[in-house]
Amino acid sequence: MVKFYQQKHSYDYSWGTVSYAFLNRYPNPFATHVLSADTVDHRLDEATGKLHITRLLRKTNSIPRWARGIMRGNDAYILEDVIVDREGGVLVSKTRNITHTRLLKVEEKQTLAVDPFDPHRTLCKNETSIVSNIGYGLNSRIENFSLSRFSENLAKSRKGMLYVLDLAQRKGLFRQRLPMEQRLGQQQ
Repeated sequence: MVKFYQQKHSYDYSWGTVSYAFLNRYPNPFATHVLSADTVDHRLDEATGKLHITRLLRKTNSIPRWARGIMRGNDAYILEDVIVDREGGVLVSKTRNITHTRLLKVEEKQTLAVDPFDPHRTLCKNETSIVSNIGYGLNSRIENFSLSRFSENLAKSRKGMLYVLDLAQRKGLFRQRLPMEQRLGQQQ
């Protein structure tokens, strides 16, 4: 049976800033399980103006004791396809594991979009599906464990994004977001 997970969040930064941080989120101290992130391909679609990026991520995680007999290692390779639509203010990232797929298939879609009510905020939506087809009566156990771990890792991922946003801000790569009162005062 497929397990689904969805979560919404927002960042108090512009879409351009959050997109920059997303594409530069590794390494960070909250993602020590990500061993490498390599760009395999990138191209600009001249017809649509959209940037397409394909990356290969190498991750590691501890294996629960009950799964050690069915896994041959704790490294996993993840394929990430990103489409950046600058004109529409949307970044869509789709990831899927390409190793250990007999044990578990995880597909994630993350959408970063300009908040329609506040262009200085970015909406983030995560949608994930998790399915195991290993059999032996283990499917549900593997899926439930993976769903629990995924939600924990998503919280770490958000901390990592905030770390990268703060680091880039301290290095002067973009301006600090002004409080709402100051932004409203500047518009008058």
